[in-house]
Amino acid sequence: MPRDLPIGNGALLINFDSTYQLRDLYWPHVGLENHSKGQVFHSGVWVDGRFKWLDDSSWSREMHYAHETLVTEVVLANPDLQLDLVCHDAVDFHENLYLRRIDVNNLTDRQREVRLFFHHDLNISSHEVGDTAYYEPERRAVYHYKGQRWFLINGATPGKKPEDAADSVDGWHVGLQQWACGHTGVHSLQGTWKDAEDGLLSGNPIAQGSVDSTVSLHLTLPPQTTQTAYYWLAVGSNFEEVTRINRSVRRRGPWHFINRTASYWHLWLDTHRPSFVDLSSEVSRLYLLSLLILRTQIDNDGAILAANDSDIASAVRDTYSYMWPRDGALVANALDLAGYLDITRPFYRFCRDVISKEGYLLHKYNPDKTLASSWHPWVRDGHKDLPIQEDETALVLWALWNHFEKWRDIEYIKPLYRSLIVRAADFLAAYRDPKTGVPLPSYDLWEERRGVLAFTTAAVWAGLIAASNFAQAFGEMVLAEQYQTAAAEIKAGAEAVLYRPEHDRFVRMANKKPDGSWEFDETLDSSLFGLWYFGMFPTEDIRIVKTMKAIRERLWVKTGVGGIARYDDDYYHQQSQDKANVPGNPWFICTLWLAQWAIATARTKEDLKPAAELLEWCVKHGLPSGVLAEQVHPYTHAPLSVSPLTWSHATFVTAVQEYLARWRMLSGASAGAKRA
Repeated sequence: MPRDLPIGNGALLINFDSTYQLRDLYWPHVGLENHSKGQVFHSGVWVDGRFKWLDDSSWSREMHYAHETLVTEVVLANPDLQLDLVCHDAVDFHENLYLRRIDVNNLTDRQREVRLFFHHDLNISSHEVGDTAYYEPERRAVYHYKGQRWFLINGATPGKKPEDAADSVDGWHVGLQQWACGHTGVHSLQGTWKDAEDGLLSGNPIAQGSVDSTVSLHLTLPPQTTQTAYYWLAVGSNFEEVTRINRSVRRRGPWHFINRTASYWHLWLDTHRPSFVDLSSEVSRLYLLSLLILRTQIDNDGAILAANDSDIASAVRDTYSYMWPRDGALVANALDLAGYLDITRPFYRFCRDVISKEGYLLHKYNPDKTLASSWHPWVRDGHKDLPIQEDETALVLWALWNHFEKWRDIEYIKPLYRSLIVRAADFLAAYRDPKTGVPLPSYDLWEERRGVLAFTTAAVWAGLIAASNFAQAFGEMVLAEQYQTAAAEIKAGAEAVLYRPEHDRFVRMANKKPDGSWEFDETLDSSLFGLWYFGMFPTEDIRIVKTMKAIRERLWVKTGVGGIARYDDDYYHQQSQDKANVPGNPWFICTLWLAQWAIATARTKEDLKPAAELLEWCVKHGLPSGVLAEQVHPYTHAPLSVSPLTWSHATFVTAVQEYLARWRMLSGASAGAKRA
């Protein structure tokens, strides 16, 4: 199930699914640890003796973000209960604090009591062993804890301030009206959420082991009126920390934190808001939302996470909650283009800290800089084999040079030069076939095959050119020449090995046979885009033109959905055997690569229209909230695989930035021609 609404602050990340149930709670790193383990945190409503959880089919839902901010705006209507709810969720931009405002609208002509229930299936540090949940009467709150992971749950409703409640907000009753702490997943116990369905909780004060809790807030609504309740969850490393946060909410009011968070994200966007020229308001809206969603997927310590949709774990028992250097480099490049310098700097330091002494980056990393899980073996045919995707090392150098060209932050680059740039470039220059000059075999960007890959070859060329530029900037001319020479040999090798005149285009992969001859994987793959995008070949090269034409004609999904597939007969989440019309599911990044091709080759503003149409395609096939998945169903455009995919949003941001730059360039060229 997709994650329709992620909210976070770079340390605490909260995800809601399509039924508005909280599904993921990550802290202290984005992507690590998931204290929900993907389990549902149920929310529900009791009124007039009837109970409905919010995932019940009787609710209609509109799930969006409030205008240009990381505060949600969720509208829920239930004709059976004759209630409407409007909810706003926020993770405070500074404190590790999640808050929800609930406006409850009584649609009847009679006074009614409405009870709001909130359930917490915490698996602290991603496992259920040894947790404790308890009610604390002084603060009228429920705590969950294990080791250095503490969670405090509280709320506020309109009413008289309790006389014994310290630091409470005037005009509001701060504290829970009902609570229950119990066991779940043991002795056939489903959890305290079942206890809520009669509108009454047991009041059990403590439970340990595999535990959950449910709490309740009560409202009394006169006829045809709306009242508001607030719920919050504070996160910290000890009792004192979460209690301090709770005290601050009691003193200032929960609305203060929601309002200041909305203001912060408005300001964050306004600092680098571009002119969107002739792009539609829908495209500009998705651009701004993409920036906000990207920020939720980036840890404050530098890791850029691929995705944090834990439902993928149910199928493969692993997740996308890792830092892939390739994804990270492309996301960092997008953010640099968009103007967000301070977010990208920690990423490059992260890469410096994890790169091997030999100069390569491995498959993927955890947000705390430890090595993550991998399926690439260290042995092949009885010999040690380097389990890398070489483009991941190369693209960090490519993106870092783009960063430096934009910002010229020499004091920042200086400590990275020898420890990251030179170390990686020396590896790239050496890790090559001595006869042809092309990179030695590694795994491809799709992580499915091993060989001499077109995308990787282009990325390595770009990484060496970037390193040469850095070496020249630092006055090391001999080193700069060495990297330039290696890059030139790679390009010549790519022309000799990867271009196949019998197909009139490049192929995605080659492998050298024992006799020294080559065998080719001629499957048409959208990643051939890298041959021109990273600069190895110019866009006007006829071989590139024909390659991109083949991608457009053969990989376009010929259904009502459209979009570009990764490659011919893509098996990943395959939905159709009609390979002539559906070569694979449409991917956002692959479709946007076609938009980037249209932008790069545009000679007039009119030529930009196909790119604008592909940007509109992304708007149309994203979720109503603005979230972009990895791929979509070729017939229904329902999201497939993880959602959101950080790379999808980054590619959208990059494509819009490139569109705006091309539009300005063409405007200048047109004005110059008129003056002449």
